[in-house]
Amino acid sequence: MKFTKTVLVTVALSLSTGLASAGAHEEMTIVSWGGAYSKSQLKAYHEPYTAMTGVTIINDESAGTAVAKLRAMKEAGNLTWDVVDVEAGPAMQLCDEGLAMEIDHDTMLAAAPDGTPASEDFGSFIVSPCFIPQIVYSYTVGYRNDMVGSTPPTSICAIFDTETYPGKRSLKKGALSNMEWALLCDGVAKADIYPMLETAEGQDQALAKLDTIKDDVIWWSAGADTPQLLADGEVVMGSTFNGRLFALIEEQKQPVSMLWDGQIYDLDGWIIPTGLSPERQARALDYVKFATDTQRLADQSKWISYGPTRASSAPLVDKHAELGIAMAPHMPTDPANSNNTFLMNYAFWADYKDDVESKFQAWLAK
Repeated sequence: MKFTKTVLVTVALSLSTGLASAGAHEEMTIVSWGGAYSKSQLKAYHEPYTAMTGVTIINDESAGTAVAKLRAMKEAGNLTWDVVDVEAGPAMQLCDEGLAMEIDHDTMLAAAPDGTPASEDFGSFIVSPCFIPQIVYSYTVGYRNDMVGSTPPTSICAIFDTETYPGKRSLKKGALSNMEWALLCDGVAKADIYPMLETAEGQDQALAKLDTIKDDVIWWSAGADTPQLLADGEVVMGSTFNGRLFALIEEQKQPVSMLWDGQIYDLDGWIIPTGLSPERQARALDYVKFATDTQRLADQSKWISYGPTRASSAPLVDKHAELGIAMAPHMPTDPANSNNTFLMNYAFWADYKDDVESKFQAWLAK
C-alpha cells in the first residue's frame, strides 16, 4: 500500500458532542499511514466518532511526508489537514518549529475511568507538549520459515549474516532503525549508540557496516512493502512495523515468523497543526479527546498488535475482533518479546534527523 489512497468515511447521524449541526456537513482531514494501521483507526476511532457526531472523516495516508508537507502548507498559507498521526520524533520536530499546537493534556484529554489525570495515565510517553500518545509499536524483522534452513535466526544481526542466511533483505529506505542496528551489530553497546550517531565518525561506522550488505538489500518506503516481498518469497528477511508482520502471519497465514530480538520501540500519536480556525481547532480537539480515551485505545488493539499508551487501557486489551485470538502475546511490550529491546531516542531524531537522513540518502545514491 503506497501513501496515496484516500478513504472517505461518513455516517450521517445526529450530532451528540455539541460542535455543530450534522446538517452542516462538517468534515475533517485526518492524516495517517495506511494499511492495517489505518484500518485499526477506522474501526476504533473514525467510524464510532462519525456515528456519534455526523462529522465526515477524510483519511489521508500521507503521514510519511508529514513534516515536509506541513512546512509547505505553512509557507503557502493553505492548511488542509486537521489532525496528523506522527511518530514521536517528528512530533517533537514539528513542535519545535511551531507547526504543532501545544496541548494541556489534563484539560484537553479525557481522564482515566478512575479519575487519574491524562498526564499520569500516559506518563513518560508524553515526550513533547505537542504530542498526544496513541500506540507503542516497534521496528522489527520478519523472515521466511522456508528460506532460513534448519537454524532460524534468533539475533537481529542475522540481517548482516549473508553467509548463514543468503538472499535479499528488505530494509527501510531511511536512516532510522538501520543506523541503530548497524552500530549494534558492529559491536557498539546500546547505551553508546545515540551518542556515537551524534558524531561524523559514528555515522560513518554505521554506513560502513551497511555497506557490507548494500548489494543484498531491497529498500522499502511503504510499510506494506516488506510483507509483500516476504509473501512473494523475494526476500529471506526484512524489516517493517510489527503490526504489518502480525497481519501477514496471523491473518494471511504466510510461512513467516517474527524476530523480536533488537526491536526498536517507537511511539505514534496525534498532533494538531497550528493555524487552524477556531472552529476546526475545536473539532480537532474533540476528536483527539474521544480517540485517546481509555476504551478507545484499548479498542484499537482489537485490530492491530500495537500496545496502547495509557496505563488504564492495558487491562482492557482483549481478543482480536476478527481472529478471536488473545492480543496481549502479540504486543511488542509483552515480556516474552522484550528481552533485548531499546527505545527510540526521540530527542536525538528530533535534533539530528535532517542531517543524518541527508547523509544516509547520499550514501544510498552512491
